[in-house]
Amino acid sequence: MSRSLRGKVALVAGATRGAGRGIAVALGTAGATVYGTGRTTRARPSDYGRPETIEETAELVTRAGGEGIAVQVDHTVPEQVQELVQRIDAEQGRLDVLVNDLGGEHLMEWKKPLWEADLQKGLQRLRTGIEAHLITSHFALPLLIRRPGGLVVELTDGTAEVNRKYYRSWGGAFFDLAKVAAHRMARAQGEELAPHGCTAVSLTPGWLRSEMMLDELGVTEDNWRDAAKDLPGFAVSESPAFVGRAVVALATDPDVARWNTRSLSSGQLAKEYGFTDIDGSQPDSWRYALEVEWAGGEGDPNDYR
Repeated sequence: MSRSLRGKVALVAGATRGAGRGIAVALGTAGATVYGTGRTTRARPSDYGRPETIEETAELVTRAGGEGIAVQVDHTVPEQVQELVQRIDAEQGRLDVLVNDLGGEHLMEWKKPLWEADLQKGLQRLRTGIEAHLITSHFALPLLIRRPGGLVVELTDGTAEVNRKYYRSWGGAFFDLAKVAAHRMARAQGEELAPHGCTAVSLTPGWLRSEMMLDELGVTEDNWRDAAKDLPGFAVSESPAFVGRAVVALATDPDVARWNTRSLSSGQLAKEYGFTDIDGSQPDSWRYALEVEWAGGEGDPNDYR
């Protein structure tokens, strides 16, 4: 990938692992300076209980060709976010890309109806998946709109079409609400950013081979296809690099405003821009789900790669 973001500055809120890390590294590969935030550091782990750290993400960004800067931030605390943006302004004087990838996946409760769900976990998911996004944008957008061409990406799970048609009961009401809200947050920001020449979109990866998902299924990036024997849809899964390349494609598109307020997926953008996943494929998990897996249709998952 060419270093077409040299001189540009990105903030990836929630860059410790998963899609956030994949996006941060892809932006670094394109030459950007990337501020990657999160709560887990080498000196101070968070309640995720995971080994990944923001320092590790920053090192991967720098190794990829950009400049990675790790900052410990709890994005539900306005004062910490304000200090972060003030630091970016003082050190860089600009912000070109904002990625809100804050979700609280460690708070997931599987297949529990609202009345059986842990209320505190559910409310914390809404704080992380909605409130923290709004706090971050509130402080970051005044810096982003100083120059036309700025981009805001609201990470979510599922396209607007998917979320209109299906209620994913396995995730529960709090999960569903947080993910659907991302589309409306992108719409709101896009409407308000347009007069400043900036763009906002919501973006979903497909079935993501995040560190947590690989561990959950007992596989690694090297043998992930073994999990597809029991879960056929996992054959259409994607690495975190794929959604990262989707963000880079948007950030380097001089006509990115055509996507303003839209709901997008990594698989959709791969067809539009021609990028691939690390194995050279173009997986489209959501098309497979809509046409085969959830629709009771027939189709080979490998045909959707």
